[in-house]
Amino acid sequence: METIKLNINLNVNQLLEAVKQLSPKDKLKINDAIWNEEVEIPIEHQKLVLSRVEKARKNPERLLDWDLVSKNL
Repeated sequence: METIKLNINLNVNQLLEAVKQLSPKDKLKINDAIWNEEVEIPIEHQKLVLSRVEKARKNPERLLDWDLVSKNL
């Protein structure tokens, strides 16, 4: 395993540029390290999503087609 020793300050854009230079395998390792953290979704957010899903289920005609909407963005 190749190691990198850094002792510099980076802003987010500089960090992103450094990551872009990594191999696909190393990028996946970083991605896994970021997204494998336990993330707790607040109950309020869960309730909001469930409420929206229920509204969509009851009234599917109120939903917009993404392909049509995205053309107007």
